[in-house]
Amino acid sequence: MSISFPGSRPRRLRTTPVMRRMVAETRVHPADLILPAFVREGISEPVAIESMPGVVQHTRDTLKKAALEAVEAGVSGIMLFGVPLDEKKDAVGTPGTDPDGILQVAIRDVRAEVGDELIVMSDVCLDETTDHGHCGVLDAQGRVDNDATLERYAEMAQVQADAGAHVLGPSGMMDGQVGVIRDALDQTGHEDVAILAYTAKYSSAFYGPFREAVASSLKGDRKTYQQDPANVRESLRELALDLEEGADMVMVKPAGPYLDVLARVAAEVDVPVAAYQISGEYSMVEAAAQRGWIDRDKAMMETLAGIKRAGASMILTYWAVEAARQLRLS
Repeated sequence: MSISFPGSRPRRLRTTPVMRRMVAETRVHPADLILPAFVREGISEPVAIESMPGVVQHTRDTLKKAALEAVEAGVSGIMLFGVPLDEKKDAVGTPGTDPDGILQVAIRDVRAEVGDELIVMSDVCLDETTDHGHCGVLDAQGRVDNDATLERYAEMAQVQADAGAHVLGPSGMMDGQVGVIRDALDQTGHEDVAILAYTAKYSSAFYGPFREAVASSLKGDRKTYQQDPANVRESLRELALDLEEGADMVMVKPAGPYLDVLARVAAEVDVPVAAYQISGEYSMVEAAAQRGWIDRDKAMMETLAGIKRAGASMILTYWAVEAARQLRLS
């Protein structure tokens, strides 16, 4: 019996590391990466986040150092989240609109340290600053009041832009948030400040470690305003609305469990598309690696490649600086 061996052999293009690198269809570059970072008011040393090994709540000084490290690694941006003192939190999130609130102070610190060498992004949301932990103002029945929240977001946008943010990231999933923030920026002389819209932000189980990172006071859940994980057409409706309201960039969050959504969004638009590899995605890899179940570094890079392959032009990841260093060596 004669055997007919294949003439076409895809394996020929996998024979060596250099061959594989030469024909790679997807490449992650340090400039694709954005570092999410937490700064906490009232601490003198960084505080480790137990559920996110290797990630800390920064002091103002260590945040500046982290920003410099990001610049040196070739990372493009840093997304800042402020953690105020518990006693300063209230029902309307006053620290979020106080020019001397921790997030606004941190924006000024980082801009003073790195100038325009790093894109400084800031979180426009109330969850870190409210005593109830929701992303908006509550009505008399305890529900998040969409339109009252928009008024707060407009104030937040102005103070964050005044502090020097290059990009604002409204993450609260309130209807109309992009348009209200765009108007607030334009009316206060901040026409050049861009908006990264959290277009498809799902009500996900993977946010758990983030709640520790921002010392969340959340009571209940956010299912009435964050998207249902079952839906994708709804994301495309959100996308159309955000673009109509003036979004400069759009985001899918989380990244890994929603690569199909990311691919759909990327296929629809001609603006940059970001994906946020969130705390739970990071922590799963770190936890499995600590137990010796997976190769941490290879898993890190594989997840980033998968997100890029699905269509992200920017990736927010807690591995941003580490991954950027590895990419520059490869």
